[in-house]
Amino acid sequence: MKQSIWVLGEALMDCVAQPDGSLKPFMGGSPFNLARAAALRGADVSFVNPLSTDNFGDQMRAQLAQDGVKTLLPATRLPTSLAVVQIKNGQPSYGFYREGIADRDYSVDQILTTLESAAPGVLHTGSLLLVPPEHEKVFAILKAAKKMGWTISVDVNLRPKLAANLAQYVEAVKLIAPLADWLKASDEDLELLGFSAPTRSQGAEIAKHFTVQGISRVALTFGGDGAWLQVDGKSAEQDVPKVTVVDTVGAGDTFWGNCLGDWVLNPQDAASRVSTTLSQAMQAAAINCTRAGCQPPKYSELV
Repeated sequence: MKQSIWVLGEALMDCVAQPDGSLKPFMGGSPFNLARAAALRGADVSFVNPLSTDNFGDQMRAQLAQDGVKTLLPATRLPTSLAVVQIKNGQPSYGFYREGIADRDYSVDQILTTLESAAPGVLHTGSLLLVPPEHEKVFAILKAAKKMGWTISVDVNLRPKLAANLAQYVEAVKLIAPLADWLKASDEDLELLGFSAPTRSQGAEIAKHFTVQGISRVALTFGGDGAWLQVDGKSAEQDVPKVTVVDTVGAGDTFWGNCLGDWVLNPQDAASRVSTTLSQAMQAAAINCTRAGCQPPKYSELV
């Protein structure tokens, strides 16, 4: 039976700095990007956080609908959160505006009531919802969701500039990570979590740190040095496909969204397909990098 993917996380506008100093808005937020990528892969995807009634929220709601993502919670009058993005040599850096905003306007009971109304599937979260004190709500939701039978996906996606106390932020991630069944981390995440100069050649060793905590599927990404994927004990690694890079915004979200989409669409043979899953996820991320902002490809563009 194919499962659905529910996404709990931020939806924000990436205001990308232009050469003339102006800011150009792009829809973003790691979970928002992932929801789109997984839906374009062909999965049944729902976005759980509320969206604003402002113009940005309306645009995001329309984009999710266009890509086939359902929105589950009522809209809120709180504004859409913003990120100011500076891109240097294709690599983005972020400054966030996250207080009193739409995607944090939810309660634990509200989310759990919504989860109880559906057959258990995959519940994905991570990124900015792991920043204290928001992680306390997320921890309670994930703990209850696991008891309901949901498979938990976490993309660590640490944003150190957002945290008032980086040590507390890292500890929050370490608290939530063992609740995951499936987990993705970048080399930057791994360094912040205490791995010294992590490389792809250390993939098996790093993955073991997570699998002993009960995590069955681990994706490790290393920027231009490729990625390493382990699925239920079987692993594969791959170099980055050669493309002309416009920017890397949303590349990791596109990668993980395609992994999740592949797994819910092909649930019976995930371990034996680990190389195919990795290859297609890398290809999707590479295509996204040829476009400005996060614009995940459809599955038909991969085959």
